Amino acid sequence: MRSEELFNESKKFLPGGVDSPVRAYKPYPFFAEWAKGSKIVDVDGKSYIDYCLAYGPMVLGHANPDVMSEVVMQLKKGSSYGVPTENEIELAKLVVKKVPCAEMVRFVNSGTEATMSAIRLARAATGRNKILKFEGAYHGAHDYVLVKSGSGAAGLPDSPGVPEETTKNTILVPFNNVDAVVKLIEDDGDSIAAIIIEPIMGNIGFIPPREGYLEFLRKITSENGIILIFDEVITGFRIAEGGAQEHFGITPDLVTFGKILGGGFPIGALSGKTELMEMLAPSGSVYQAGTFNGNPISVTAGLATLKQLDNSFYSQMNSKGNSLRTAIKDIIADNGLNYHVAGLSSMFQIYLTDREVWNYDDAKTADTEKFLTYFHTLLNKGVFIPPSQFECCFISLMHSNEDIEQTLDIVDNGMKTIKKL
Repeated sequence: MRSEELFNESKKFLPGGVDSPVRAYKPYPFFAEWAKGSKIVDVDGKSYIDYCLAYGPMVLGHANPDVMSEVVMQLKKGSSYGVPTENEIELAKLVVKKVPCAEMVRFVNSGTEATMSAIRLARAATGRNKILKFEGAYHGAHDYVLVKSGSGAAGLPDSPGVPEETTKNTILVPFNNVDAVVKLIEDDGDSIAAIIIEPIMGNIGFIPPREGYLEFLRKITSENGIILIFDEVITGFRIAEGGAQEHFGITPDLVTFGKILGGGFPIGALSGKTELMEMLAPSGSVYQAGTFNGNPISVTAGLATLKQLDNSFYSQMNSKGNSLRTAIKDIIADNGLNYHVAGLSSMFQIYLTDREVWNYDDAKTADTEKFLTYFHTLLNKGVFIPPSQFECCFISLMHSNEDIEQTLDIVDNGMKTIKKL
């Protein structure tokens, strides 16, 4: 198999044979040749119905004609300038129009850069050092947020090379827990600069907020001078035009974006109230910079993508998602199993546990070994989902009814396989 040969070769030159850890799975990952619509095709010619979708960006499907056409036109004009372009203004205007908290935008190159900059900005605005994050939440690969779970205390680094003194100001609490947040703020509120939260936890599968939880966070942060940061790298422009903050009716102080915003090209963004955003250099003294900030290719792709995300798009995504999740629940029940199906709009995940999943501890009860068997069963039959129990699956505009019916047959096969274990 060509993918196996390439993987063996890649291990000589790329750590672990890949450029991001989640892409590695045993015995070897498939290597992509091309993708279009709802399908991705490997170098051995096998086609898969794709529910990974590059871990989220390809909400319109692969190789969307409008996006590709605009990108090709921009490539002919140049790929990077190091000076401003008009399209940066147009994309920023579109973000401001769609997103409730957005008054100004700073484009960066990734979600990691966006959350790192948001935390720096919050610390500068408050004159405080500590941040509060939630157990199991992923906010990028920078030192401040690479922290293991550890309820109610400063977390230990989650990676060698991250000094403990870097994470001593990062405090962890369980998601959806009111009492833990109240106690921390009562004890140490004057030292907390920001609470950073995925309004829907999407890097642990799919965990929604309990009713009233985001309202509680908005109230307690406002009362204590704490910056509320929504990390919408996954949910931004996915579940509503204005993201999770529009869906739940909660307006944070700052929001971070990535994935969909770039239409398949690298991008991130930090956005929020003018009074905060104007603290960024050069209008203020909080430093943030990047050679590829506002890259014309990524900005062009983002514009072409966001212009297609209208009411009809969200209606279709909600309908497809609801139908798929309902059918999966029926399949699980018909097989005499009791697993938890979670999701909203174009997001979904099956937790191989009989528990409701409201936080990281609940998610960890899922059977990861059975999930790998389930993953490989689907992969062998031509359905590609992320190879981890703790990732989220996505639907694109291009997933047809035929794709979904075929997927459901294969999911049924996957359930029957793990039932025998």
